[in-house]
Amino acid sequence: MEQNKSSNRNILLVLFVGVLMGALDISIVGPAIPSISKDIAVSQRLLGWIFSIYVLFNLVGISLFAKLSDRFGRRSIYMLSVFLFAIGSLIVALSHTFDMLMVGRAVQGFGSSGIFPVASAVVGDVFPPEKRGRILGLIGAVFGLAFIIGPVIAGTMLSFFSWNYLFLINLPIAALIMWGSFRILPNKRIESSTVLDWKGIVLLGLLLGAFALGINRTSTSGFFSSLASMRVLPFLVASVALLFVFVRVEKDAQNPVVRVNMFQSRQIRLVALIAFGTGVLQASFVFVPDFVVDVFGVTSAKASFMLLPAVLAIAVGSPLFGRMLDAVGSRVVILIGLVIAIVGYYLMHEVEGSRSFFYLAGALIGLGLSVPSGSSLRYIMLNEVSAAERATTQGLVTIFISIGQMLGGAIIGAITASEEGIKGYQNLFFYLAVMILVMTLFSVRLKSRKVELATSVRE
Repeated sequence: MEQNKSSNRNILLVLFVGVLMGALDISIVGPAIPSISKDIAVSQRLLGWIFSIYVLFNLVGISLFAKLSDRFGRRSIYMLSVFLFAIGSLIVALSHTFDMLMVGRAVQGFGSSGIFPVASAVVGDVFPPEKRGRILGLIGAVFGLAFIIGPVIAGTMLSFFSWNYLFLINLPIAALIMWGSFRILPNKRIESSTVLDWKGIVLLGLLLGAFALGINRTSTSGFFSSLASMRVLPFLVASVALLFVFVRVEKDAQNPVVRVNMFQSRQIRLVALIAFGTGVLQASFVFVPDFVVDVFGVTSAKASFMLLPAVLAIAVGSPLFGRMLDAVGSRVVILIGLVIAIVGYYLMHEVEGSRSFFYLAGALIGLGLSVPSGSSLRYIMLNEVSAAERATTQGLVTIFISIGQMLGGAIIGAITASEEGIKGYQNLFFYLAVMILVMTLFSVRLKSRKVELATSVRE
């Protein structure tokens, strides 16, 4: 028994460090952008693609790596994902042209797409349903931790080294993760079928790619008019057409990458809805520093620092609510988190000039968002599907959150630009509070703890 506990702790450590590596890369890129722009002469218009191409290839790779982990084993694909992420990091670090930088970021995004979904699936393989909440909560807290220490690490290293070293540091970390994975992670193959649904994998990648490209081409100042422009409309039309084709192909596939009829489950439909809303809420964080600059008249650097209470709340809330999942179930925890978030966003809507009021609102938002952003949705998915679909459904949670982030970011930009001064931001926070209220009403229909345990899919 003691040996099993020790083995499970080691497994958790390997997963924790892998997810932390991927999460840190997101949080350190922002501080590095001015140095990158100066060093390789990136125009302001193209700077956004340093983030966008990472997200695009991350979306494209999620379903592929999830399905491959079922076929070839979690350990093999986790190691492959980490290896590709390291190769991408090396290319970025050695970049001397914008094209080379884009290739590196694409490889990084593609590699990272397998890290978190496969890590979450391993939790489902190794830990029983009554312990999954606290484990997923600890892994979810990694993102809060990364956003706390990432900018600090980046700022410190950039004071002494060039921006390239921020990405070179990933190489020894990746090597340690791969060594630990080879020695510790189980490599049980979930699927015996030799058939991979390549049509489904390619179609899903294409439709997500088309959607991402279309949304990233919209204009903040004229969002709705830009949707009808030839820069955007063809990509959005293509993504909708590909969605219909994808559904038809998956219905007939022998071993589908996404079992379409799983969405007949009310629980899974609700998870998809909440995940999408969570992505929209996460996208709103990008706009808060500008709001802080306008309200308090501080510098951009100071504004980012003022988000610390929200980030700390996420880091604390993720493991705390993860443990609550095991005790009271997902419905109660999600409802508590969403109600806290409603209060936080409404208070942010009322912020006029009080920093204490702002810090309170930020902490409540962070605490509330730690529930759907952390372990709760992944916990539900692990309990709702068989072992053969764990990685795929963990990937689907990520996909729905990413779609919410992209669409939410574009719409939020339009809302904040619709009014001068802080009025646009205040409207935004009010609309988001209303949206969370709708999410809360839907969440009431989630399973109770008793039903959740009774119907959870076990080996």
